[in-house]
Amino acid sequence: EVQLVEAGGGLVQAGGSLRLSCAASGLTFDDYNIGWFRQAPWMEREGVSIMRSSDRETYYAPSVKGRFTISSDNDKHTVYLQMNSLKPEDTAVYYCAVGAGVPLTTIPTLFEYDYWGQGTQVTVSS
Repeated sequence: EVQLVEAGGGLVQAGGSLRLSCAASGLTFDDYNIGWFRQAPWMEREGVSIMRSSDRETYYAPSVKGRFTISSDNDKHTVYLQMNSLKPEDTAVYYCAVGAGVPLTTIPTLFEYDYWGQGTQVTVSS
């Protein structure tokens, strides 16, 4: 059974930084996409940043490009999201997700991801 455990959310002032981590266990396949979605109140869940394990191809939502960086430790099956220059509009519950390894050529959709973490709250105050 695949399990995803997130950590690192919290409250930060605008302009500050946070680092999220997601530890995956129970993965039985070598090629997978792993990364982060977020959901703000009354908004749809959206893909933030994804990495493909086989070639480290990455996807960033336009709203976070240049501010967020995804990285991974494949030996530990852990993915990180370094979030810098945070803005109030980054406030959301951030979810880690894992799906089959496919090219990251399109905007990620929820249906491509089979496993989800419990979510961690990120709040950015103005």
